[in-house]
Amino acid sequence: MKSSGEPTESGAQRATLAPNRRRLWLFRFGAMLIVPALFFLVLELALRVAGYGYNPDFFLKQNIDGKSFFVQNEDFSRRFFPPETMRQPNALRMRAEKPPGSIRIFVLGESAAMGDPEPAFGPARYLEVLLQLRHPEMDFEVVNVSFTAINSHVLLPLARECAQHDGDLWLIYMGNNEMVGPFGAATILGAQAPPRPMVRLVTAIQRLRTGQLAMQLVRKLQKPGKTAGSWGGMAMFEKQRVAPKSPKRGAVYENFTENLEDMLQCGLDSGAKILLNTVAVNLRDSPPFASWPDETLSSAERKRFDELFAQGRHAQIVTRNATNAAQLFAEAAKCDAGFAEAHYRRAMCLEQTGQLDMARAEYQLACDTDALPFRTDSRLNQAIRDAATRHKPERLLVVDAASALAKDTPAGFCGEETFYEHVHFNFDGGYRLGLVWAKSVEQMLPQLQRHATTNDWATQAQSERRLGLSDWNRKLVLQSVLNRLAVAPLSSQFNQSERLQRLANRERDLLSGANEETVVEARALYAEAIAARPDDHYVREAFAVFLESCGDRAGALREWHKVAELLPHDFLPWFEIGSLLAKQGNHLEAQDNFRQALARRPSLVEGWSELGQSLGASQEFGPALAAFERASALRPADPVLWAYRARALAGLERRTEAIALYRKAIELNPAYVEAHVALGDQFSASGRISEAIAAYETALNLKPDYALAHLNLGVMFARQNRFDEAILEFRKTLALEPDNPVAQDYLRQVQAQKRGAR
Repeated sequence: MKSSGEPTESGAQRATLAPNRRRLWLFRFGAMLIVPALFFLVLELALRVAGYGYNPDFFLKQNIDGKSFFVQNEDFSRRFFPPETMRQPNALRMRAEKPPGSIRIFVLGESAAMGDPEPAFGPARYLEVLLQLRHPEMDFEVVNVSFTAINSHVLLPLARECAQHDGDLWLIYMGNNEMVGPFGAATILGAQAPPRPMVRLVTAIQRLRTGQLAMQLVRKLQKPGKTAGSWGGMAMFEKQRVAPKSPKRGAVYENFTENLEDMLQCGLDSGAKILLNTVAVNLRDSPPFASWPDETLSSAERKRFDELFAQGRHAQIVTRNATNAAQLFAEAAKCDAGFAEAHYRRAMCLEQTGQLDMARAEYQLACDTDALPFRTDSRLNQAIRDAATRHKPERLLVVDAASALAKDTPAGFCGEETFYEHVHFNFDGGYRLGLVWAKSVEQMLPQLQRHATTNDWATQAQSERRLGLSDWNRKLVLQSVLNRLAVAPLSSQFNQSERLQRLANRERDLLSGANEETVVEARALYAEAIAARPDDHYVREAFAVFLESCGDRAGALREWHKVAELLPHDFLPWFEIGSLLAKQGNHLEAQDNFRQALARRPSLVEGWSELGQSLGASQEFGPALAAFERASALRPADPVLWAYRARALAGLERRTEAIALYRKAIELNPAYVEAHVALGDQFSASGRISEAIAAYETALNLKPDYALAHLNLGVMFARQNRFDEAILEFRKTLALEPDNPVAQDYLRQVQAQKRGAR
């Protein structure tokens, strides 16, 4: 209670002072905000002036041969991937100004839409030539912005950029990486299935240099075990299994639905029409990568499931009673409905007994419950179908690619007649999807129907001739696929041996009857394709690969130089030119080209490795060591790179360090025969003969027909005056290499020494 002598405020005074106090409070609060805002503004400007950070946009403007184009930005995906695992878009060049009357089609998706394993012969490429062959008077520009390992979180900001570039039509084919890509439920590339607002915030702040700096600091503070490591393909995700009923899956479905809706609205607002695809996957010939046992089952229920599943496998594999096996797997699935392999094996049995509709449902359940979810599942495809119902059909058409491709198959569901493995199209599947797309494009753009010069679409053979696809290219693609299938988790699928054998037989048969006539025919095919599409860098790349495989390195160099003229911003032509020059012994020019490639893609491990080998061949061991160290830092688990570093150290006479690195290479791969021999060489040069002998003998235990190891072991025995053992090793060398002059000379010397010692 106030005393009578204290001044008091009247109600009128309080009414007058209140707004002033609020203004003062707001002024102070504003001042508090202005100071940090000014700080961050100054920091942002300083970082930009200093050249720190990267441009986060997808399209970069570049002048090529006096004309203005938009090209891909190698740094675009840095907002979404750790630096060690960053994925880059494929090479592209898009005219900065779309010519009047031309039709620009954007293809947005992941590796399947990109055309992996060889984008030159992917579905989008078939689409492009199908449209051109049917409408030769029209100008089509298919801009494929798809690339590996991305998902809807990455494609949404990419789509927003596409909206600024006059697309007539968008073709969206995405869903395979939703669970394993950035912010997915099974990703190793960062947070798993966070709320979408968090994803938007994290990626948005990295458009600023201050945000990029903050993210770099966060990553430096992470524990070593928390980083993803270098890119290792699907094998990186093998331990990131996710239960069929995991809440993380639900978060992914919600994020996908919202991202897709934003993409569609973005495209429609830009004035483009949209072909929205369901996603086809290999249901029939790609077993689930992993099955997740239901952890809520009691021990009795688990025992019951295990018994039924084992009995089902016995009936399927041993007694070959498909009907009984199907029933046993059905009973097992009642115990554990989320065990993917039970559904898959039941589907196989149902298909065998002709119950195709039930088989299709079980194959789909096997996909939906796969604990390593590398494929689009039924919920994602349903979200795609549902999204289409919210938009006008004259602007947005759903292309049910999954159903359309399945109709072409004998059983009514897709398998190896369409795919190489789980989701990537073979040549036949790529053409069939490209044709589905081409017909849909024509449906959405009525002006095309009025101007078709033929009622027929080009055949697959005609399309592939226009693409410059020869058996040489087919063989290389199959070799790439075979290498991929040899690595987990693809290598652990239980039908692996049969699948590998079929592909190996196909690869072996290609070019088995090649002769001068077939080479001439292939050259004519490339000449025709290049004449029809002289600015098609893919055709010239295919021609260069063909020429090198035929031994025409000079011709291959000419073609790669032409590719470099078309794509001066891309790393690939410079790298290939460098590789060809190095093979010809022209190391000085080779090194210049490798550096050009690395300036465009600093994360190119093969570029640093090839540069190091070329420098080593020029006796520049110091720079070679630096190049190998850059490669090894990007791929630390690669034993070959450790061995290359050791070889450079040996060239610098730093043998103790070289021995340590060879041992590290062997630790990473105990079966690395060449590293054992090189380690023996270093022991030999250091006078450690017993250790050298042990290293060579280890190599020969691993590879008994290794002539160099026999030769070097013989030399060690000779240095210890163990003449009989040395003679035996030199004779083994000559049995493997009869014309080896070094072995012949050593054998004569040791035989003479033996005679003199008697």
